[in-house]
Amino acid sequence: MIGLAAVTLLTLLGSTGSIGTSTLDVVRRSSDRFGIHALVAGRNIELLADQVAEFSPKFVVVADSRALDELACLLKAKGKKVPDLASGAQAKVAAATAAESGFVMSAIVGVEGLEATYEAVRLGKRVGLANKEVLVAAGKLVTDAMRESGAELIPVDSEHNGAHQCLRCGRRQEAARLFLTASGGPFRETPAADLARVTPEQALHHPTWKMGRRITVDSATLMNKGFEIIEACWLFDFDPKDVHVVVHPQSKVHAMVEFTDGSVMAQISATDMRMPIQYALTYPERAEAPVPRLDWSHAAQWTFHPPDMDRFPALKLAYSAQEAGGGATAILNAADEIAVEAFLEGRIPFTGIAETVAETLERVSLASPGPRSIPDVLEIDRASRMAARDVIVLRWGSGARQSSEAAAKA
Repeated sequence: MIGLAAVTLLTLLGSTGSIGTSTLDVVRRSSDRFGIHALVAGRNIELLADQVAEFSPKFVVVADSRALDELACLLKAKGKKVPDLASGAQAKVAAATAAESGFVMSAIVGVEGLEATYEAVRLGKRVGLANKEVLVAAGKLVTDAMRESGAELIPVDSEHNGAHQCLRCGRRQEAARLFLTASGGPFRETPAADLARVTPEQALHHPTWKMGRRITVDSATLMNKGFEIIEACWLFDFDPKDVHVVVHPQSKVHAMVEFTDGSVMAQISATDMRMPIQYALTYPERAEAPVPRLDWSHAAQWTFHPPDMDRFPALKLAYSAQEAGGGATAILNAADEIAVEAFLEGRIPFTGIAETVAETLERVSLASPGPRSIPDVLEIDRASRMAARDVIVLRWGSGARQSSEAAAKA
């Protein structure tokens, strides 16, 4: 008699975000293969309560005690059993390292999910990485831990997931160059002189993908692509000079790998994050497509061209930070998060994002040979945020000062 295959239980870090909800949809479609051990979220308690009611996790983590009490009340009002509840950073680590969890999806935006993800890697877990900041801020620490523990780190970002698939076509030493595609964002044809007048509403209108607010703005500045360059260097052991960005507005080709014989392998799929999420969950198998497949019955034209590095200086900053090493990429990430926040609040212009990041990189000393622990990374992150807030105040005045001080206290 053949027994039933065991169900893999997931810990989902960032369950109420766009990646989190898409992951749960994949789990919903494959309930015979996957279940939920733990959900980790912030303060979107109403959505989290619905998720708990549907997926019945054993453990749930929220931002703080207030959110915890609110969740318990909502679940009781729904007549649902209340699982084990906790809040705070150590509870996230407990969820990510639980013995019951066979897969950890790291999808918390920013460094909030760094420690939990690192500890899961250190324990040898299989981790689906949808959080760029983990490798941007702590690439060496995480990849060293991965090699020591034998953990599997499977990228979920569409570009890195595509690269992962392309690299299956040959040996790593045969891969010469990696190409990451970019839609170019909403301003790829906007004259450089007009970028200073871009509004938050315009920047949040991405032409291809539906994403969170920060990543959408990062896509408009191409800083998101800069982060992907850094992430690719750590994931696939490429030098920065061998990772290239190609603007591809149609967003059908997600990544390409050129091998030493000149052959180029491309990964092509629908622009739906459920595709790379399912690939990460089922790797090395390929399951039935969770979304409609591409339609090849109609003529289509795909275009490719190099990015304008002068119009989008964030790309140059990312390359320079990765080449500098030390704590430079952690500074880059922290400064960008503060600058994007300030832009969305109307405190700095769109072009001020890259300006803030560049000056923060100059102000914050670069640790060499780099951070030796996760607390070191978090300290660099803290210092960089403070420096970025100071830059914003000095460049854009007292209106920025009041908001900056409020943000720092929060």
